[in-house]
Amino acid sequence: MSQAIPEKYRDLFTKRAFANLATLMPDGRPQVTPVWCNLEGDLVVFNSAKGRQKDRNVRRDPRVALSILDPENPYRYLEIRGRVVEITEEGADAYIDKLAKKYLGQDKYPYAQPGEVRVLYKIQPEHMTMMGS
Repeated sequence: MSQAIPEKYRDLFTKRAFANLATLMPDGRPQVTPVWCNLEGDLVVFNSAKGRQKDRNVRRDPRVALSILDPENPYRYLEIRGRVVEITEEGADAYIDKLAKKYLGQDKYPYAQPGEVRVLYKIQPEHMTMMGS
């Protein structure tokens, strides 16, 4: 059952707030990685490179969790559990540049590797826990 991000926590996606993304390894152990993210409508969007561990994990098992701490108040956070409902390479290069602008203040993502294929992932929130106001 999908849920909408509460209005009073949507501002976290306009800040330089890193999310810690948890995916599941083949044996069920969690794997956690910090990611840049945005909110597009009610979907949480993050970007990675094809073949990385989180990419392999969500392609096999779309269940994820992520937490986002308010950079101005670490006692205010949003935790989301949900599913990756879309994986696409279309628009992923432009989107990582958009995230670089938000997080680094740079027009172009500076850490691209030769031959790297960027991927966009969209998460449908199913359950949320929040703290702080």
